[in-house]
Amino acid sequence: MFRKSLTLSQKKQLYGVLFATPLILGLIILFLLPLIQSFRFSLSTIRLVEGGFAVDYKGWSNYSGLFTTNPDYPRKLTESVTNMVVNVPIIIIFSLFAAVLLNQKFRGRALARAIFFLPVILASAAIANLDISSFVGGSTLSGSSGGSGGGMLQSFELKKMLTDSGLAPVFVNYITGAVDRIYEIISSSGVQILIFLAGLQSISPSLYEASRIEGATGYEIFWKVTFPMMTPLILTNTVYSIIDSFSRNSINSLISETAFKSFEFGQSAAMSWVYFAVVTAILGISTAIISRKVFYYD
Repeated sequence: MFRKSLTLSQKKQLYGVLFATPLILGLIILFLLPLIQSFRFSLSTIRLVEGGFAVDYKGWSNYSGLFTTNPDYPRKLTESVTNMVVNVPIIIIFSLFAAVLLNQKFRGRALARAIFFLPVILASAAIANLDISSFVGGSTLSGSSGGSGGGMLQSFELKKMLTDSGLAPVFVNYITGAVDRIYEIISSSGVQILIFLAGLQSISPSLYEASRIEGATGYEIFWKVTFPMMTPLILTNTVYSIIDSFSRNSINSLISETAFKSFEFGQSAAMSWVYFAVVTAILGISTAIISRKVFYYD
C-alpha cells in the first residue's frame, strides 16, 4: 500500500506544527512544573523552617481572602482591567494611523520611522528606571497651572468643544482621557506600528492600482482594501497590547511585595492565578470577537 501524499494545506499545517514544536517543548519543560508548584502553593500556607520550608494545605482560603480581607487586590485588579479596556483600542487605532502615514513616500521617511519607534527604546528596562513619564507629567501640569495652554487646559477646552457639538458624554470622556494619556499611548505603540508597517508593505500594489482604475477614492481604498488586509495584524496587535498592558501595572508590584516583603507566598500565588485567569478570559473573549471579522487573503 502506497501512503497518500499530503495536500498543500496539510503540508502548511505540518510546517506550522514543526515550527511551533520548540516553543511547545520549552513551555512543557520549563513552565509546566513551576505552574503546578505555583498552584499547589496557592492552596497552602508556606512556613520557613530549619533547612527549608513547610507547606500546610489550606484549601481555597487564600483565594477567598483576596476578595474579603485584602483591600488592595480587588481595587488594583479592577484598575488594571479598566485601563486595558480604555487604552488598547486607542493604541490600536493610533498605531494603524501612524503606520499608514509612515508608509507614504516622503523625504525623511526613515528618520520619521525611527522617531516613532524611539518611545520603545525609552520604555526599555534600562531607561524606564528614570521614570520619564514623571518628567513629562510634571511639565504638563506646570504648563497648565500657568494658564499658557498646557495639556490639561487643552483637554478642558477639547471637552467643552466636543460637548457643545452634541457628542455623547461617554465619547467625550473617552476622547479627552486619551488626550490626557497621550504619552502613555505613544510609548506603548512602537512595536504595533512596526507590525502594521510591515503588513502595509506586504500588500500588493496591484490591488491599489485596480481600485484606482475602478474609480475608488482614497477613503474607499482604505476601508475596502487596506483595512481588510490589516485585520489579521489587528488581531495580533490586540493580543500583544493586552498582554503588554497587563505586564506593566501596579498589580505586579503588589504580587511581588506580598511574596518577598510580607512573605505570604501562598496568597501571592493565589493573586497570580486569579490574575492569570482574568488575563486568559480577556484574551479569549477578545480573540473570539475579532477573529470573526478577520480577513485572510489567499
